[in-house]
Amino acid sequence: MIKSTLTKTKERDFLKMSELAELNGIRPSTIKFYSELGLLPFKQEGERLARYYPAKEASQRLKEIFRLKEKGQTIDEIIKKLK
Repeated sequence: MIKSTLTKTKERDFLKMSELAELNGIRPSTIKFYSELGLLPFKQEGERLARYYPAKEASQRLKEIFRLKEKGQTIDEIIKKLK
C-alpha cells in the first residue's frame, strides 16, 4: 500500500482516522477519543466499518476543541458547548 502524501490528503473530502490525525499533527488515539465522545463527525462504511471523517469540518472541530482546552475548559464543559 502506498502512503498518501500530505498534499493529496488535503485535497480529499473524507479522511481515515490516521490521515486526519496526520493532517492535524495529533495521534490517531486522540481522534478516536473525541469521536467516541461524539465531538467529531464521521461516517462508517465498508466491511470493517472504517470511520471516515469530513476533512474540513473535522479539522475545524479539532481546532475548536483545542482552543477550548487552552482556555482551561474540562472535557465535560467542551462536550456541553459543542454538542
